[in-house]
Amino acid sequence: MTQNQISSARSVFSLPVIVAALGYFVDIYDLVLFSIVRVPSLKSLGLSGQELLDNGVLLLNMQMAGMLLGGIIWGVMGDRKGRLKIMFGSIFLYSLANIANGMVTSLSAYAALRFIAGIGLAGELGAGITLVSEILHKSIRGYGTMIVASLGVCGAILANFIASAYDWRNAFYIGGALGLVILITRISVAESGMFRAMTERQGISRGKMLALFTDRKRFLRYLNSILIGVPIWFVVAILITFSPEFAKAVGTTGPVSAGNAVMFCYLGLVFGDLTSGLLSQALKSRKKVVLLYMLLIVAGIAFYFLQGSRSPGFFYGACFGLGFASGYWAVFITIAAEQFGTNLRATVATTVPNFVRGMVVPITLLFQFFRHSLSLEASALAVGALCLAAGFAALFSLEESFHKDLDYFEEFL
Repeated sequence: MTQNQISSARSVFSLPVIVAALGYFVDIYDLVLFSIVRVPSLKSLGLSGQELLDNGVLLLNMQMAGMLLGGIIWGVMGDRKGRLKIMFGSIFLYSLANIANGMVTSLSAYAALRFIAGIGLAGELGAGITLVSEILHKSIRGYGTMIVASLGVCGAILANFIASAYDWRNAFYIGGALGLVILITRISVAESGMFRAMTERQGISRGKMLALFTDRKRFLRYLNSILIGVPIWFVVAILITFSPEFAKAVGTTGPVSAGNAVMFCYLGLVFGDLTSGLLSQALKSRKKVVLLYMLLIVAGIAFYFLQGSRSPGFFYGACFGLGFASGYWAVFITIAAEQFGTNLRATVATTVPNFVRGMVVPITLLFQFFRHSLSLEASALAVGALCLAAGFAALFSLEESFHKDLDYFEEFL
């Protein structure tokens, strides 16, 4: 190994990269934990029957509303105040919200805290990806974002094990404690050099969200950056979330647990993110890798619905395959960060993944609309076809960004 290779390896595994990855790990832990403990937590508050579903949807919507608002707030602040401050501010907020979630005694308090947690959860990933993209050389930054995403999605696996081993309140406490421990590392992490250089220059407008909508070409770059991630969320929001119903429809020979389907899907995401990151470095292309993984999603969907009367274990294998095919999350966010200048990069990298997550609302509404005239499987296939068509069109419209120098500014008033 040459001296340059040793130096590059040290940069990829530097403290900012590891801290960003651990922050995202706890982020995903909390995001998935609520879905896992929804039923036992609501039952402990005295709810039952249809109330569990209705109020579970309410709490999920409160969390999603918080994430959409938080994405905008943290993104703008990330370009104005710094990537590091926002990354740790978001970790601090969702850690405290996690702990407070374990203390709730009423539905109204639970809903308010899921909204606050959503705001906190919205900021860490975008700030972390922006920081990592700016501190690493363009030839290796894909490895850094790969580590952040791959380690991060492992939080879903831990959440499933913790929720199985501990009371739901203790599961929330553990998540909050993990986040607060990460904050201890803050003192040793340095801010992005690109951001520091930008703050020293006069007349640079930073974090202006409106600028994404006032220029046609810039808006299309932003919209396309969002649309390439939509197929991922179709898989999670429809095929994995409603896996028990789909398992019955395709003839699976035993009951399928949504919790296990989520766990196997996220396990596939871990390997998918690792592989997609390595491939993007080997092929020196982001777009080729996203194209390949979208095609894998098409194959995964076909396998999911054509598997026939198989065992639950076989069905979970299909969920793992869909998770692997959806594992271009890190590459997708890296593309978004690379499409924009330093003065808008954090705004874009933070809002894009949260807007993609927010697509769960129109995706599920469209799924319900098709259910009035189509079967369960046909409804899912129709929605999936629309999501993938939008993703493919958006991908072909974006420029290749692998070799792009990120030290530049967007020009706007």
